[in-house]
Amino acid sequence: MPVPRRGADEPRKPRHGTSDLLARVLVAIPAVAFAVLIIWQGEWVFAAGIAALGVICVHELSVMLDRARPVRLAAMLGVIGLTVAGTAGDERQVLLALAATIPLTFFLAIAAPTRERITASMSATVLIVAWIGLGVAHAAMLRGLDHGGALVVLVLLGTFVGDTFAYFGGRAFGRHKLAPTISPNKTVEGLACGILVGTLAVWYWAQTYSDDGWISGVDGLLLGLAIVIAAPIGDLFESLIKRDMGTKDTGTLFGAHGGALDRVDAALFALVAGYYVWLLLA
Repeated sequence: MPVPRRGADEPRKPRHGTSDLLARVLVAIPAVAFAVLIIWQGEWVFAAGIAALGVICVHELSVMLDRARPVRLAAMLGVIGLTVAGTAGDERQVLLALAATIPLTFFLAIAAPTRERITASMSATVLIVAWIGLGVAHAAMLRGLDHGGALVVLVLLGTFVGDTFAYFGGRAFGRHKLAPTISPNKTVEGLACGILVGTLAVWYWAQTYSDDGWISGVDGLLLGLAIVIAAPIGDLFESLIKRDMGTKDTGTLFGAHGGALDRVDAALFALVAGYYVWLLLA
């Protein structure tokens, strides 16, 4: 008799706050080390790192969307192609790579042994490529800009600090649910704390570590604000899909704290927002 999957509405077993926070920190250490290494190296080392992360996310999302039978190979090749396009080119090459994914998905879908629900299969594949592929492509383009390493760090910093203080702010002051049908634990007060502290963190880091003045205080505030607004949208986007699929986590790469996509869902949106806002500011 099959064991039923845990639904999205089914709560986890309660954990003690201190031990849970410690576990999150321990899990984050190797991830932070990996991020620092590839951001510092840049260029194709960075591209290889984010492409590998993107492929892992594709695998996790493909498993979660298994009922739609996504064309996993097409999605993985699409994400890799978008990463290469973002590293070697600009928005035009990224758009071309995204467009090329459509016929690739079609040919691989009709070549599959089973052609059941082929429209759902192709739709799920395009969703995977657009969501994950455009995120990693914009990460590559952002890293390729002047001061790109610092810009990527600012996006990740704003995403992490905003999420962290939204969590603690919600626990301390949360009264009004932000999106009760999507993510019941998020609150308006928590979001406000995350936006405020996350924006100030980006501004402070930019002012403290930009010795040559390549980013002004106003630009730091605007960039930080864009990041901390886009990041929770990405988080809610993933939460909606997980709830619809009846699952709690996208994977088990980080043990009890979920998969790779659970950790980068907010960053995938924030990287896109950060890239275009910086182009407007620069």
